[in-house]
Amino acid sequence: MLQSLRIRNLAIVEDLRVEFGPGLNVITGETGAGKSVMIGALNLLLGARADKTLIRAGADQCAVEAVFQLPATTALTPLLDELGVAPCEDGCLIIRRQLGSNGTGKCLINDSPATVQALKQIGDLLVDMHGPHDHQSLLSREFQLDLLDAFGHLEKSRASYAAAYREWQDRQRARAALADESGDPAEQIARLQFQVQEIEAAGLTELDEPQLLQEHAAVANAKRILELAEGIDQALAEGETSVFNNLVHAQKLLQELSTIVPPAAGWKAEAAALAGQAGELAQVIVGFAQRIDAEPERLQALENRLAQLHQLKRKYGPAVADILATLEAARSRLTDLETRGERAALLDEQIKTAVKSVTEQGQELSQQRRAGAKKLATAVTKELRDLGFAHGAFAVTLTAATAPGPGGLDEIEFGFAPNMGEPIRPLRTIASSGEMSRVMLATKSVLAAHDRIPVLVFDEVDANVGGEMANAVGEKLRAVATGHQVLCITHLPQVAAQGARHYVVTKTVRDQRTLAAIQPVTDAARAEEVARMLGGRDLTSVTIRHARELLKKYALPAAKGK
Repeated sequence: MLQSLRIRNLAIVEDLRVEFGPGLNVITGETGAGKSVMIGALNLLLGARADKTLIRAGADQCAVEAVFQLPATTALTPLLDELGVAPCEDGCLIIRRQLGSNGTGKCLINDSPATVQALKQIGDLLVDMHGPHDHQSLLSREFQLDLLDAFGHLEKSRASYAAAYREWQDRQRARAALADESGDPAEQIARLQFQVQEIEAAGLTELDEPQLLQEHAAVANAKRILELAEGIDQALAEGETSVFNNLVHAQKLLQELSTIVPPAAGWKAEAAALAGQAGELAQVIVGFAQRIDAEPERLQALENRLAQLHQLKRKYGPAVADILATLEAARSRLTDLETRGERAALLDEQIKTAVKSVTEQGQELSQQRRAGAKKLATAVTKELRDLGFAHGAFAVTLTAATAPGPGGLDEIEFGFAPNMGEPIRPLRTIASSGEMSRVMLATKSVLAAHDRIPVLVFDEVDANVGGEMANAVGEKLRAVATGHQVLCITHLPQVAAQGARHYVVTKTVRDQRTLAAIQPVTDAARAEEVARMLGGRDLTSVTIRHARELLKKYALPAAKGK
């Protein structure tokens, strides 16, 4: 369940923290008091789009935090592992989100950095939100199919069909792209064959260019290199004043010194080593210079090779790596063109196989849906009877689609007859907003018994409902809350009185700034809030008595629902 929610610097909220409990949690307050801010904060934690205009004026950032208490075994554990998020400790899941005035944001799940998409993935398993306009989604055929599939637990069949449909679409797109390829294939093949042959003939590797440049520089300057090497040899080893001769003389002096100063024996050994190194270095340098092939033919060969390389670079790219990449691309494209007919035939076969799979998976899904449609219609009709439609009827009609679609082979239509003797007609043609709200609540009540989402949030789903129907709506929400934690924002006293817990959102002005707050109410304070909802700000003994009677009426059932 949602254990606590904290909001800082969001809209008119400066710093607010509220703790919720199991069962039906009702939230009330005057219009504009800030109830919608709480829903907005929860939506942010569930991955909704963030807007820096939400930040309270004068603040650098806003922050929201929710703590969920989860059972020991939860469907979230594999998802947390997949997302690389720290596991829950003692069943406690903590979600935080911050938004800065500069547009930057941060998401944390159990103190592990996360993405907004990760919040949404987790939120989809934790919380089901129902707003005042959600009943309009009942008119969407895609939404109706989703409801039917959720009721029938057809997730695996739906996923299997969706995979087959995607495969079919991918093969179709590949075949269309192959058919739409422009240009003369023979001309393209000839051009690509020339490119491949030209580059392959050069026999390039990425090491060629630096080695060529280094050798060319050496051959072109071979005479000067030899002169310099001989001069270095004279300085190091062969000249009368060479390093080698001077170190030999130093060894003689160190020998005599060692008879006076014992450490000089070690210095003499070091001088001998240096003399050996000087001689070896001279030999290496002279040997390198002498091995350079200074023949004019070699120089010409190197210049021809460099010219060939520069020509290829002008045509295929500024570096050897680019030329080699062009070669691979040309080979691949050449293979595609040369096997175009075979690929087209293969794609045609794959399309036939995909169509067969789509048909088979779709027919199986349709069969399961037809079985579920009857049960869903019966279940929703029963819920509607509890919500004031004593003789109402709900129907789910499935017909074959003209073509396979992302959702299957079916067209769906929810039908509704609110009164006896009336034919069932499409829901979108006959239902008023009040009727739609109750139909939505009926469908959600049915689904709540079948899904595993632990937290349900209803934001004014009782709009346009009053009188005895308000009692029925409250009873239905309370019944749903026996198996889920329910948070319900309401303006109806009949609904508020049925909550296991009651919270009131208020708005005050301090230092010429508007502030929103929320407090749990019990006993006399709760009776006064219900009385306000019954009769407005001017409380009378009649409204207070009526409020107490409402609370007394529902106190015992509410306790059972905890």
